[in-house]
Amino acid sequence: MTDSGEARWLDADQQHAWRALMMGMTLLLDRLDEDLRREFSMSLNEYEVLVRLSERPGREMRMAQLADAMAHSRSRVTHTVARMEKSGYLTRGTTPEDGRGVVATMTDQGFALLQAAAPRHVESVRRSIVDIVDPADFAALGRVFDAVSDHLVARHPEIEIR
Repeated sequence: MTDSGEARWLDADQQHAWRALMMGMTLLLDRLDEDLRREFSMSLNEYEVLVRLSERPGREMRMAQLADAMAHSRSRVTHTVARMEKSGYLTRGTTPEDGRGVVATMTDQGFALLQAAAPRHVESVRRSIVDIVDPADFAALGRVFDAVSDHLVARHPEIEIR
């Protein structure tokens, strides 16, 4: 909004770019989710949980940190982890340091699922965006969303993206 309270409307080029972004992100995320569900019976969010845990020592992470790292609400991550725990991909327990925090730990079954799904998922990412976009444009896209993430995380200091 301007100082006078007027909306700063997007010009035609900005409006086109914004709508293309919204449509492209929706279609991309739907495709990646659909591919994982069809081939491995897991959602894109479940895949991301496994990836995040696989990158941590002991393949474990506090639930609050996991939610922050994924930029999801704690409630959403709790529901996702509960489903994955029922499937045998994760376990949950209290932290050994203070016994208050909840830690999600990937099981061997979860790690095996990730190892099977990762090559197929990466191929889906390549087929759906990386290989169809000019490398310079893809790099620019990364810089754009780094800036967006930095700006939005700075406005929410309780979120720690790792």
